[in-house]
Amino acid sequence: MKTIGMIGGMSWESSLEYYRLVNEAVKERMGGLHSAKCVLYSVDFGEIEKMLVIGDWEGLEACLGEAALELKEAGADFLMICTNTMHKLAEKVEAKAGLPLLHIADAAAGEIQAAGLEKVGLLGTKFTMEEAFYRERLEEKFGIKVLIPEAGDREFVNSVIFNELCLGVIKEDSRKKFRGIIGDLVSKGAEGIVLGCTEIPLLIGQEDAEVPVFDTTKIHALAAVEFALE
Repeated sequence: MKTIGMIGGMSWESSLEYYRLVNEAVKERMGGLHSAKCVLYSVDFGEIEKMLVIGDWEGLEACLGEAALELKEAGADFLMICTNTMHKLAEKVEAKAGLPLLHIADAAAGEIQAAGLEKVGLLGTKFTMEEAFYRERLEEKFGIKVLIPEAGDREFVNSVIFNELCLGVIKEDSRKKFRGIIGDLVSKGAEGIVLGCTEIPLLIGQEDAEVPVFDTTKIHALAAVEFALE
C-alpha cells in the first residue's frame, strides 16, 4: 500500500471527511483491521483565507509547496490537495515536491464520463467557478461542458462556503437556496452537478437534485485509495 500525502485544513471540516472516507474505503477493500497509510499536513485556514482575499497566490504557492515537501519527507508516495480551489496551484505543488499529485478535477471527470454525461453545472468558491483552471481542465482535457451559476448566485454560494460551512454551520435556508441554484443550472442544460468545493457535501447531497450529483470530496478520496492500492 502506498502512503497518501494529504494537504488538508482547508477547512478541517472537510479534511475530517477525507480521513474518514479513505480509511473506510481501505477497510472495505482489505477487510479486518486494515486502514489507510497516510500523512496529513493541516494548514492554518485563517492564514490561507487572508491570502485568498488579497490574491496572494505566490504566498499560497509557498505555503502549499512547503506542505508538500514536508509530506514527502514524512514518507508520502503521492499527494492530494484536499480542496478544489487550491488546485489552481496543483502543477506547481507537484513540481515542487517531485511527487505525483492526484488532481481532484481529473477524478471528478472520470466519474462524469462514466455516467455518460457531457454537460455539468459547477458549484464551488468564486475562484473555482469563475477562474479557468478548473473549468478549462474539464472542458479541454475531457470534453465536458461546464455551466456556472449567475453572478449573484455565485456570491451566495461563496458566502455560504466561507461563512457557514467552513465553520461547521449548516442552515436549512441555505440548503433551499442551493437547491434553487441547482434547479436553475439544470434548466439551462446541466445533466449533472459537480460539488466543486469539499465543504458543499456537508450541505448538499443527491437528494437535493433531480440529476446526478458528483461529490468531489468522496470521489477524490476513493480515487486516492485506488491509487494507493494499485
